[in-house]
Amino acid sequence: MLKALAEGLSVTLKHMFKKRNTVQYPEQRREYSPRFRGKHKLNRNEDGSEKCVGCYLCAVVCPSQCISLQAGENEHGKRYAEWYKIQMGRCLFCGFCVEACPVEALDMTGFYEMSCYGRDGLVYEKKDLLVPKK
Repeated sequence: MLKALAEGLSVTLKHMFKKRNTVQYPEQRREYSPRFRGKHKLNRNEDGSEKCVGCYLCAVVCPSQCISLQAGENEHGKRYAEWYKIQMGRCLFCGFCVEACPVEALDMTGFYEMSCYGRDGLVYEKKDLLVPKK
């Protein structure tokens, strides 16, 4: 019985003197890898127009079916997404939607602080995801 007690205490003492890995969160931020997948964003072309052509590939490939959109055409006959929604509460952050996009309109940022008080706050629409014009 003393042997088991000594082994348990040795494990405790070993971990007691290790360097801690705790980060004081609001004041300090952890560094994440460049491949970290956070909040989605919709990119724009150099002229300021939206890159999304409303091809539905991102919605089709999504395993949790959290992406919905409606395609439309503008006055020049160019396709675009009339509306675009992502339900972040259902998103797996797998990145399949980014890989499936043929025009690289969808991207994932390193932003991860998306808490809210209700489920309605987790539905991001096109205006929330679209990169502001320069």
